[in-house]
Amino acid sequence: MHDSDNSAGHGGLLGAADIRRIAASAGVTPTKKFGQNFVIDPGTVRRIARTAEVGDGSRVMEVGPGLGSLTLAILETGAAVTAVEIDPPLAERLPGTIAERMPEAVERFDVINRDALKVVPADTPDLAAAESFTLVANLPYNVATPIIITLLERYPNLTGFVVMVQKEVADRLTAGPGSKIYGTPSVKLQWFGTAEKAGTIGRNVFWPAPNVDSALVRFTRTHTDRTEADEDRRRRTFALVDAAFAQRRKTLHAALRKTVPADAFASAGIDPSARGETLTIDRFAALADATITDAAVTDDTLTSRPAETEAGR
Repeated sequence: MHDSDNSAGHGGLLGAADIRRIAASAGVTPTKKFGQNFVIDPGTVRRIARTAEVGDGSRVMEVGPGLGSLTLAILETGAAVTAVEIDPPLAERLPGTIAERMPEAVERFDVINRDALKVVPADTPDLAAAESFTLVANLPYNVATPIIITLLERYPNLTGFVVMVQKEVADRLTAGPGSKIYGTPSVKLQWFGTAEKAGTIGRNVFWPAPNVDSALVRFTRTHTDRTEADEDRRRRTFALVDAAFAQRRKTLHAALRKTVPADAFASAGIDPSARGETLTIDRFAALADATITDAAVTDDTLTSRPAETEAGR
């Protein structure tokens, strides 16, 4: 028997047989709708928790805890976990699994039945009140990137994450300018901090096994939007990023002609014949700033003309 089928040597963690037993007793079947692929290997979830470097005193948000494999590995470190689970039967079943497998951790665990894309700090008061917290999750492949960006936008005290995602998503999140896979996720994540790949995960540690490989991405936050002006600058910058990559093969001048005055490129020191895939987030931000400045100058010029004409009469 493979060691992932026998949890006896893994403390309270879940092996393959445990996962299938809990799923059967709860009447749960993994669904494509929620992108569910449950981890059945204790070694893998311990590796994720170890990579996240969480422990006593750490606060963790886990998105998509499923049947609790990774949840238990995080709790095993001594960290406190707030789990966000979209599937009602799974959210309802999870506290019982924690109580059964790791009763000493019950007081450090909470679960809310929410869509992670709709969660706000008021839904998670413990995390909102914490000085900092870490996201540790096996993210649903189909919504991994929007979940990451949304949580970074809404939680200024989210200081880092370690997530397991589809390998292609990991490649895009960590890609640099000039790469063929460098795109919107790569650029937007740069606004908040630095990301790196932290290893690959095989398909055989999941139930059901996905038809793609997975990888870990580790992220450290280096920038927080502290004021409304900061948030406004981010929104303007992200709008340019979206527009530039919506027409990836076009030059910046062609892709942004409706929103960026021609003079703004010169003001920002950016070649209008370049493509979006060559710019870092700092260059996009500079262009967003120049767009506002040039627009203001144009407006001032236009509004001053009638007065000048009137004075000359």
